[in-house]
Amino acid sequence: MSAGDIGRRVAQPWPVATRSRRAASRPLPKRVRRSAEDAHEQILDAADKRLAESGPRGIRLQEIAADVGVSHPTILHHFGTREGLVEAVVDRALGVLREKVVSSFLERRLEVGEGAELVRQIMATLGDRGHARLMAWLTLEGRAPEDRAKLLSVLAGAMHARRIAEAQTQAPPEDTLFMVMLVALALFGEGVLGASVLDSAGLAADPGARDRFHAWLVRLIERHLHGAGCGDPPPVAPRAPARRKVKTSRPGR
Repeated sequence: MSAGDIGRRVAQPWPVATRSRRAASRPLPKRVRRSAEDAHEQILDAADKRLAESGPRGIRLQEIAADVGVSHPTILHHFGTREGLVEAVVDRALGVLREKVVSSFLERRLEVGEGAELVRQIMATLGDRGHARLMAWLTLEGRAPEDRAKLLSVLAGAMHARRIAEAQTQAPPEDTLFMVMLVALALFGEGVLGASVLDSAGLAADPGARDRFHAWLVRLIERHLHGAGCGDPPPVAPRAPARRKVKTSRPGR
């Protein structure tokens, strides 16, 4: 072997045909020119899809970049870190829920069937698409999502205004707020541990159990909001002390 052959072998450590086959097996995504706003939304869409398919672990920057057809540094430019992307995914989901839920209570009175459908829509976001698990993961990492719009407070205010107008109840606003908090905790818990809870309740093999639970929950809310609520009981007036009877002796005894 001549010195020229050795030099060519060092510069070309594998056959050209082999390298071309490897390149063909891993095609690079086609780069598309797009605005910063479009790229931002498409990255969130891709992350949301990965979340629904694989849970929080499915949000990997390299794979999302390949899905969208952008570079890894582009994602870092938009969101800073993986955690920043995760927070943006949660913020967008909460924004959609806020508009859907609050507008539903502001525009009209929900019947029981409509209320159950609204609960199913909420669970489609929190549970089926994995956002509740993502929020739980962020919270455990010390990065709990901040709800700047105070969704529960706004929702409770809208519900209480309608409660006063329609049910003619004198329940305090906090009673409505606590009901909203209870439902939020129930739905968030279902989004994280729903399958385990159904299994513990012996309902894992019952395909209709989840929908029946949602309908029952809505009926519970309706009955509570149309009643006096569970506020503080009315104060009880203090009882006057009993008078002691004084025995008097009769004269001559």
